[in-house]
Amino acid sequence: MIERKAVSCGKCLLTAASIFIFGGAAFLYSGLYPMGADVPHNSLTYWVLETLRERSIAQAASDIEVPGDMDSPDRLLKGGGDYNDMCAGCHLKPGKTQSDFTMGLYPAPPNLSLDEDKQHHGSHDEGLDTLRQQFWTIKHGIKASGMPAWGPGHDDERIWNMVAFIKRLPDLSPDQYQIVTARGDVSEGNGH
Repeated sequence: MIERKAVSCGKCLLTAASIFIFGGAAFLYSGLYPMGADVPHNSLTYWVLETLRERSIAQAASDIEVPGDMDSPDRLLKGGGDYNDMCAGCHLKPGKTQSDFTMGLYPAPPNLSLDEDKQHHGSHDEGLDTLRQQFWTIKHGIKASGMPAWGPGHDDERIWNMVAFIKRLPDLSPDQYQIVTARGDVSEGNGH
């Protein structure tokens, strides 16, 4: 009797799994899910993707060693120019609330010039985990989000300079931002 129930239960599970797999494949190939960046994900899809992204980055970044001089003025100045050239179009600068990129990207990139309390994308502290995750994100990018991987063209030192700048960015006024991000002479080693 127990064997018959086990076989029956196994058949039910196999049938349910087959229906789930077939239904999932049918949905994928149907083309019914809206992929346009101007149509938001439903709340379940958004939660799944957001949770997957946050946990994946946290796991991948957990063993990264943060340099001890993240508050050095030299890092701030070197990272500022790169941020202005490579990041400000999407992640904005003090005094800006949107750009052509921020209006057209979904999900919208976080405004890194705001205090974390004012941002709508996750919560970060200024701890080592945040710095590690920012470094990893800049270096490796995020699939299907518009965030490129800067690692192939930028060494770790240059990426840490951008992280140091991002750490200080919410404290900068628009005028301070202009001063800190101004590029000096090309021969000074700014990378351009």
